[in-house]
Amino acid sequence: MPTLQDILATMDYGPSPESAEVAQAWLERHGRRFGHFIDGAWVKGPKSASHFDSTNPANGKTLAAIAQGDAKLVDRAVAAASAALPAWQALGGHGRAKLLYALARALQKHARLFAVLETLDNGKTIRETRDADVPLAVRHFYHHAGWAQLLARELPGHEALGVVGQIVPWNFPLLMLAWKVAPALACGNTIVFKPAEQTSLTALLFAEICQEVGLPAGVFNLVTGDGAVGQAITAHPGIAKIAFTGSTEVGKLIRQATAGSGKKLSLELGGKSPYIVFADADLDAAVEGIVDSIWFNQGEVCCAGSRLLVHEGTAPALLAKLKARMAKIRVGDPLDKSIDMGALVDRTQWQRVSGFVERARAEGAEVYQACATELPQGEHCYFPPTLVTGVDTASEIVQQEVFGPVLTVQTFRTPAEAVELANNTRFGLAACVWSESITLALHVAPQLKTGVVWVNTANQFDAACGFGGVRESGYGREGGREGLREYLKPIAAKGAKATKSAVKSAKTAKASTALVAADPNAIDRTAKLYIGGKQTRPDGGYSREVWAGNTLLGLVPEGNRKDIRNAVEAARAAAGWARNSAHGRAQVLYYLAENLQAQRQRFVELLAPFSSEAAAAAEVQAAVECLFDFAAWADKHDGAVHQPPMHGVTLALHEPVGQIGVIAPDDAPLLGLVALIAPAIAMGNRVVAVPSRRQPLVAAELYQVLDTSDVPGGVVNLVTGDADALAETLASHAEVDALWWPGAAAAQCAKVEALSVSNLKRTWVGEAAAASLHDLHTVLEQAVQVKNVWVPYGV
Repeated sequence: MPTLQDILATMDYGPSPESAEVAQAWLERHGRRFGHFIDGAWVKGPKSASHFDSTNPANGKTLAAIAQGDAKLVDRAVAAASAALPAWQALGGHGRAKLLYALARALQKHARLFAVLETLDNGKTIRETRDADVPLAVRHFYHHAGWAQLLARELPGHEALGVVGQIVPWNFPLLMLAWKVAPALACGNTIVFKPAEQTSLTALLFAEICQEVGLPAGVFNLVTGDGAVGQAITAHPGIAKIAFTGSTEVGKLIRQATAGSGKKLSLELGGKSPYIVFADADLDAAVEGIVDSIWFNQGEVCCAGSRLLVHEGTAPALLAKLKARMAKIRVGDPLDKSIDMGALVDRTQWQRVSGFVERARAEGAEVYQACATELPQGEHCYFPPTLVTGVDTASEIVQQEVFGPVLTVQTFRTPAEAVELANNTRFGLAACVWSESITLALHVAPQLKTGVVWVNTANQFDAACGFGGVRESGYGREGGREGLREYLKPIAAKGAKATKSAVKSAKTAKASTALVAADPNAIDRTAKLYIGGKQTRPDGGYSREVWAGNTLLGLVPEGNRKDIRNAVEAARAAAGWARNSAHGRAQVLYYLAENLQAQRQRFVELLAPFSSEAAAAAEVQAAVECLFDFAAWADKHDGAVHQPPMHGVTLALHEPVGQIGVIAPDDAPLLGLVALIAPAIAMGNRVVAVPSRRQPLVAAELYQVLDTSDVPGGVVNLVTGDADALAETLASHAEVDALWWPGAAAAQCAKVEALSVSNLKRTWVGEAAAASLHDLHTVLEQAVQVKNVWVPYGV
């Protein structure tokens, strides 16, 4: 009978020389020199075109020469994508589904080649590329083949955006490609794609399988190169959307560059994710979760649990177990199937990670490093798993994204303190919560300001479940129904007339509708701002006149920066509105509609000088119906329960965005204001609204309706004044989470979108936003962000 040693000796462990053979053969077939993939063909460019080396981070050897793209090649790729768009959309959902299915099958057929090539190019272990990256990429193409088939029935009234530009990072080259390409193709878009310059090889192989399965020329185009290529894609006027995954710093530059362009934008950026371990947690399981969370992929993961927050009474036992586990982590040749951690992507990243650790050590932190293998000497890119204790909340290593295998440790006493520590960051991508009490875990999860929460697990991903962040971790989602919508837009309502075309000149108004009373016994009525549930005077003490033709209707306060600041503070203080039940919010909206109807005649008198009495009456009725619409949706636009390929469920929770700044349109002053306030508060947001400058007196009547409708103070705040100046203040305010300005002019969009970079707030502005106001689902989606909470169960 063979001994255990005999059995182990025959097992497929250790580096296999043949592992890289298939990848080397593929590289040699291309002469180790690669061009771009445009309009279904390889474009190498002139012989003088520049190239850069793709190197193996495990040994520093050159793998291939990659062509450096430029703006002209991007122009060519966009032209090819634009030309291919009509036929790709005409192919229909079933036709696209068949090709997505073929891509999924081709990925499976070439799984070994993709896995080995990714390991050689990136430095991650073959176990991860083979067991995680490639299967997940395949899953995304299968899943979105299904969406292509169902799209017309499940999301009627929507169409593709057009040509989309996609830019991905080097940490998950193939998986990030799948996350972006699959939904874009399913929806009928065509693509100009840029991989990271450090890791272009699997994207080039993917382009080859696009040829293999017969994807129509021009549908997928690939331009390789450095950041200059990304800039050219971002700036190109022929691209309708930019989808970017990468650093927060570059994400902000992209937001700045696209401001005012009308491009749709999704940003999946950096993170500093908390890993919270409560006193009742299964510590052995929590330790394994930590290993998966921070040392998976060498810590080069945007959602890595890099901040360990542990109950102070539990910390000694947990850290003892963690250090013992760290001593068994094997670091070395990523093609070795027994290795746990491979190499960082390049020497530059190694120096960055090392710099963070050395600066923390110099500041007095204790650094513990241990692994089961000695690291190779010389100019390698291996870095040991690292534990840093003795840090405080303000430490650089706690606040800044290291993007390496480095874990910091802090302690807490109460769940409230744990939540406070977890949220004390500018990022908001993901979090882990470990507790044997599901009640405690699900109490904490909604309080964490992140887009994803894993309960008693870590780093779970699936095509059916959205992934993305809040705050400076970006906005938009990838995966799930919400990720699909990132590549769609509502079809404009045919034959719909602009609101302004229905508004008649004030010169036709009857004299009896003027608000300046001829009665000598009338008492002047002074309109005020409405902040925190109270009527307040403007900080500056100025007012502005409201005219209808040659008739002075009255005066409204001239709000300024301080008034906006006070309104935002009042909105923050009303955070309890988000915790109100959806049923409770619906009741308030119905009550608003009831009281608006009761004051119908007064609003008709306000609006008639700008149109006619009949048009004014129609607008008031439309505003009442709008309130009923969103009252109805308040408890129906809820989340979902997904069943990913794990023993558990994923709860896709709809959460309010937070504080929303709203600029009402000039036309339809009442309906325009109500149509923006109602969906926002229906979903639990608080609003700072700037009423129409054409007829801002409706605000003075509306706040009396708010006062009598049980709307808590601070939920709706009304600041009249110059829309441009107040919009800029809202756009630059760090505590405003989104800005809505449908119908804003191009210059206004450019200004506020550029200012939104300060805290990467979501913006919904311009003619595209105005055109989608008819689609209630689109409006409601703007009012929520999706948090996916992963909850395993059983054994």
